[in-house]
Amino acid sequence: MIADLTGSRPPMRLGVLDVGSNTVNLVIAEADSGLPLPVHTWEQRPRLAHRLPADGTIGPAALQRMIGSVRGAVVESRLAGVNRMFAYTTAVVRDAPNREEVLTAVSSATGVRLGTLTGIEDARLTFLAARRWLGWQAGPMLMVDIGGGCLEVAFGRDRLPESAMSLPLGAGRLTREFLADGDPPSPRAVRRLRRHVRERFAEVAARTSWEAPRTSVAASKTFQQLARLTGAPPLRLGPFVPRELRASALRPWIKRLAVMPSPKRTRLPGVSPHRARQILAGAIVAYEVMRRLGVESLIICPWGLREGILLRELEARQPPLVNAAWVPWD
Repeated sequence: MIADLTGSRPPMRLGVLDVGSNTVNLVIAEADSGLPLPVHTWEQRPRLAHRLPADGTIGPAALQRMIGSVRGAVVESRLAGVNRMFAYTTAVVRDAPNREEVLTAVSSATGVRLGTLTGIEDARLTFLAARRWLGWQAGPMLMVDIGGGCLEVAFGRDRLPESAMSLPLGAGRLTREFLADGDPPSPRAVRRLRRHVRERFAEVAARTSWEAPRTSVAASKTFQQLARLTGAPPLRLGPFVPRELRASALRPWIKRLAVMPSPKRTRLPGVSPHRARQILAGAIVAYEVMRRLGVESLIICPWGLREGILLRELEARQPPLVNAAWVPWD
């Protein structure tokens, strides 16, 4: 007997709206598929972190760009037939001194109340996405993610990590705090940043027990661009082409990027214009973390936080079996 599993009802569509420091991303997937494979994607670049002051306050101009992008995402999600939405913003708003005012203004103007995820939740969900992408053959797995505001590191053998941490070592944040004295920044500013990253990460990592992983994986646009910069295949070849970032290949690029102005960096392989200014800070964080943890190379995972959010929802929506079920057992 072959059952008809398609049904006649339209598929449930889930939307994930991610308001980040540079881009606003909308990913739409069908719940019935059981996989976070997008049926529709949409993106705008309001660049919230552009000219952000050192304390991270979201100014009126950035707020209006943010509201415009969220409005656009609302229109797009309605056209795509989204049934349920998960809308959130990352560290750029979560850590802003005027966070509540920003969230209230966006809600009043768009009808969307953006949620915030803690850094640990971010790390756990990104780890879940990497685990599902690589599968169980990855074994004990280390996951590293560099965002605009934070660095997340997680380790585990299972579906979710056993240990996870989030540090304020994001590429955008560090660029604003340490590399704002010029383009390119001064050698002194670069030395200060390297020392800060080294000391801050070592201080926390020393208190954490990290088992030697079988697989080390990186998940973020920053790592994707660093991998491309150091010779990995371009993204246009698709997500299934293996890519990795090697510490030995990354190290010489730090000195090259440090003396290169942003317009020149945009001509390098994989470096996008809106990330050119912060790619140096991202490279420094990536190298120092790999060096401190003794990781020679990182596998680049195309799935990240948005896919982790979808997976968490999809895996909780499994239909019951018709004539068999789990029951209490005494």
